[in-house]
Amino acid sequence: MLRTIFAFGIAAGLFVAVPMCLMLALNPDPGAMSTSQVTGYLIMLVALSLIFIGVKRYRDRVRGGVIKFVPALMVGLGISAVAAAIYVIGWEITLSVTNFAFAETYAQGAIDAAREKGASAADIQQVTTRMAEFREQYANPFFRLPVTFIEIFPVGVVISLISAALLRNSRFLPARVPVAA
Repeated sequence: MLRTIFAFGIAAGLFVAVPMCLMLALNPDPGAMSTSQVTGYLIMLVALSLIFIGVKRYRDRVRGGVIKFVPALMVGLGISAVAAAIYVIGWEITLSVTNFAFAETYAQGAIDAAREKGASAADIQQVTTRMAEFREQYANPFFRLPVTFIEIFPVGVVISLISAALLRNSRFLPARVPVAA
């Protein structure tokens, strides 16, 4: 079980961390914040589809084509946790390479977005105050690390639940039996 969890978790973590970190490092444009969030979550969904593949492989190769809901869920959650940990490590490396510019860029993007929407001076001041608090909090790794983990882990939980629910039925995508020649 651990081999499957680590193999698929590391693969999913790298598959999500590398492109997302490259996106930030190569294009730290705060104006593209909403687009990058959509792109980021799409990358997460694609990467975390490895949860389904990992649970299926575990069911077919280790459990003889049969698995109950809870063991399937545990494999999926394990893959999710490893992928999230790899993502957090990748994010910390990206922050380090970019001199921790993300918080400032994000905050400035939020302030600029409020101005572009025609917010009142009081609203802009409120956003500015909130963003100053955010920058201060984000500088603290005890705040930043769990926040980064929580960006991806809930997506993994949902995919794990779906995978476990589907794959507990041994007739759903049954294991292929090699045909004798």
